[in-house]
Amino acid sequence: MLFRVFQVVLFLAISLYGAEKAAFSSDVVDGFDARFKLAVEENKIPGAAYAIIQNGQITKVETYGVRALGEKKPVTKDTVFRLASVSKTYTAELAAILVAEGKLSWDARVVDYVPGFHLKTPGHAEKLKVSHILSHSSGLTPNAYDIMLEDGWSLDKIVPRFQSLKPICAPGKCYGYQNIIFSLIQPVIEKTTGEHFETLMEDRIFKPLGLDHTTIGMDGYLAAKDRAEPHLLTKKGWYKTKVNNNYYAVSPAAGVNANVIDLAKWVQAQMGYGVTPIATGVIDAVTTKRTHTKRELYRKVWKPYVEDAYYGYGWRIYQIGGEDIILHAGGVAGFRSLVSYSKDRGIGQVILMNAESRSIEKLGADFWTALISELPTEQMALAGR
Repeated sequence: MLFRVFQVVLFLAISLYGAEKAAFSSDVVDGFDARFKLAVEENKIPGAAYAIIQNGQITKVETYGVRALGEKKPVTKDTVFRLASVSKTYTAELAAILVAEGKLSWDARVVDYVPGFHLKTPGHAEKLKVSHILSHSSGLTPNAYDIMLEDGWSLDKIVPRFQSLKPICAPGKCYGYQNIIFSLIQPVIEKTTGEHFETLMEDRIFKPLGLDHTTIGMDGYLAAKDRAEPHLLTKKGWYKTKVNNNYYAVSPAAGVNANVIDLAKWVQAQMGYGVTPIATGVIDAVTTKRTHTKRELYRKVWKPYVEDAYYGYGWRIYQIGGEDIILHAGGVAGFRSLVSYSKDRGIGQVILMNAESRSIEKLGADFWTALISELPTEQMALAGR
């Protein structure tokens, strides 16, 4: 009889604890809107949007501001933004789908598909595999030749320059974030499948997941009637600028465009929900910890909370409070984006801005650390801000 009483008491205690945690999570989620709005106002962000996913459902979508300064058109749930490096998450997943179908191999050698690619160290280029370029473990100095990309050089002119570049470590031995090298997956995929990269993204990713407002490339961005314009910060404040086409040249790394709803659907699919949930094996492949990214531990905003960090294929994995948060950020001239989720907690978040503001990372860091540390956001501000 006493044992039965103990069982009942234990059950009630666990239930109350679970309810308390659920209530706390709800408080953090519900309180995020006020923090988001405050960040937008304090930083005078022209336009922004966010969405939150809970237990498979998109439970919150909010938009603020305008598509472009000097105009009255508001940011809506349909407003398309550039995703910048968040594009890598889509590309890596396409590769993982093709691998699962036996149409591509993680061990495929890049030089077999990009014969003009050479490096200064003999034999290094020949050792580079698909797994290396998608996990940023090519052994090259970070952001190799991105400056040429930003100056408007074409890839046809940039790729031959790699023959003068000396690697800093053997393939798979160190981390070096890349855009151009990451994008070499495009010729690998196209020559392996016989199909255009953009077509495959549309047919294998966008359409099956119901991402009706997601495109890839400059033409797709310009085709959106409801689209955000980029803004840069000067001493006088934000000003609207023209869309920079340079990073569309590396579409696998930075070429996807989407609105907040579609981006939320993308994260929803990563968590095993949505119109067409992504196969568990594919998700596991891209989110397995592959490259240790120690420098991520020193990012100003995340530093107090991130205990360890890795890169999978197209996704980052941050360890916070002993838990893994899957995420990726993006930034090109005039735009910032951030996607993140915890499959264990059943919570995801996406943020879009038409301005290059670091506040986006603070919003993401505060959200996750509040959830995991179980400190109310007001106390977090007092504890370490």
